[in-house]
Amino acid sequence: MAEKEINYDQKVVAAAPELKPEQRIHNEQKPKPQQEEKKASKLFPNSPLFQNWGENLSEENQKEAEALFEKYGYNVFLSDSLPLNRVLPDTREPKCVGKKYPKDLPSIAVVLIYLNEALSIIKRAIRSIIDRTPEHLLREIILVDDNSSNDDLKEDLDIYLKSIEAQNPWLRMVRVKHSESLGLAQARVSGFKAASADVVAILDAHIEVHNVWAEPLLTRIKEDRTVVVSPVFDSINYYDLDVVKYPPSAHAFDWALWCMYESFRPEWYKLNDTSLPGKSPSVMGILVADRKFLGEIGGLDGGMKVYGGENVELGVRVWLCGGSIEIIPCSKIAHIERNHKPYMRDLSMSMKRNALRAAEIWMDEYKDMVYYAWNIPLKDDVSERKKLREKLNCKPFKWYLDNVYPQLVTWENLVAYGGMKNLDANMCIDQGPVPGHIPIAYGCHYYGPQHTYYHSTGELYIGGIKSHKYNDNRCLADSGEDSVPDLYNCKEAVQKGMGILWSFTQGKEIKNRKTGRCLEMKEGTLVIQTCTGQTWEIQNIIRSF
Repeated sequence: MAEKEINYDQKVVAAAPELKPEQRIHNEQKPKPQQEEKKASKLFPNSPLFQNWGENLSEENQKEAEALFEKYGYNVFLSDSLPLNRVLPDTREPKCVGKKYPKDLPSIAVVLIYLNEALSIIKRAIRSIIDRTPEHLLREIILVDDNSSNDDLKEDLDIYLKSIEAQNPWLRMVRVKHSESLGLAQARVSGFKAASADVVAILDAHIEVHNVWAEPLLTRIKEDRTVVVSPVFDSINYYDLDVVKYPPSAHAFDWALWCMYESFRPEWYKLNDTSLPGKSPSVMGILVADRKFLGEIGGLDGGMKVYGGENVELGVRVWLCGGSIEIIPCSKIAHIERNHKPYMRDLSMSMKRNALRAAEIWMDEYKDMVYYAWNIPLKDDVSERKKLREKLNCKPFKWYLDNVYPQLVTWENLVAYGGMKNLDANMCIDQGPVPGHIPIAYGCHYYGPQHTYYHSTGELYIGGIKSHKYNDNRCLADSGEDSVPDLYNCKEAVQKGMGILWSFTQGKEIKNRKTGRCLEMKEGTLVIQTCTGQTWEIQNIIRSF
């Protein structure tokens, strides 16, 4: 979900965090890939698919596997050889294993959303749901096809679904097909509208449910119909389809409304019981809710487009309009983390639009934070959803910040934001390669690496601004020791004795208050030197300074 990539002359290498041995869980029943006695050449040594999988695979199979990987973003070659009812490891918290649940629980509809998903992946999702959900609870499986073009998702899938219906006459199978691709957000709306069970679970199609996944969710909703719940997602590696255990975490977001994992509130940890539900500011998109309650608070927002932000909008709305959100550690679903999204690799435009829509409807005076985070505001007609908010008598967003998500930091003291351009050289300040502590001058493109924020107290944050109180921003700094500008976490820069406070007026110099030197351009490079009168301009002024 990254913003548009910027290619610098320097090579940037991002290191992924290593997994602890106990986090990796291998499916021992997985058959070995077809191998040849003679060791085959490695045809795609730089492909992410073959970094940790496919050793000794024949050249013919390597070609097929790589082509399928490019098309789908995960290992379809391997998926096609795995049993549809493969055994998943039990990754639940220890205290979950012995828990008992009532027999008399609400019925559930499971919605699977897909666009050109691999057929074997969809089959395995369906098989896992049928095999691991009690028959008396599972009323229907709803498949929402967002106008797929793959041939095997037509007749071949029809044949499979008819066989499922023949084997399980008690189960209602529903297919919803879009005549044009409307995006994930709209597909979820279609799935929700097609459901008739007491509870609706909206899932991706590239998942496998664990044993006893539904009972903990349904039990909690039976206790309180206003609680929207989510299972804990384990990750399925895109390359070898092994399952990686993920611990329970809250579903959170930043001011750009990108979703993220975060720790629960401190009171959850004080209970010393990881099987207990944890309060969450939002949902990741996979959610389970009482169908009538969700309908009463406006269902899913049909004004959201394509993908991104709709989950945060729903999370905020649930909290403000009489409900709450919880993560249920005893419910586990394994979810494939794609290497890439083949159908839309750059989600930033739809995400930006959806984020600003959510901000306009729900965030009151704090909507400005979302505009600052995205830099370029967009307009949208949200009058209908604002009327819904008034009708439901929902709480103000300040209540949400105070009571649900106090970790979010508000930026009332910002005075300007956007790209910072040197008017003499017609180039912008850029954070440059990360990791690194030297900002650079670069042609102005105004994407994330050039997002600059000027604080009323004089700090200049380069490369974005942090949304949470537990994070630190990266401040432009002058060490006073050389002509190279520095870019460090603000607290670290202060500890090093650097000057992080700058005097700046639109169209004039940027001068360090501690050293008296200016940030300037020299032969295409950013330098700190004796002021020569070079001038700067920032894109957006919030208030005069």
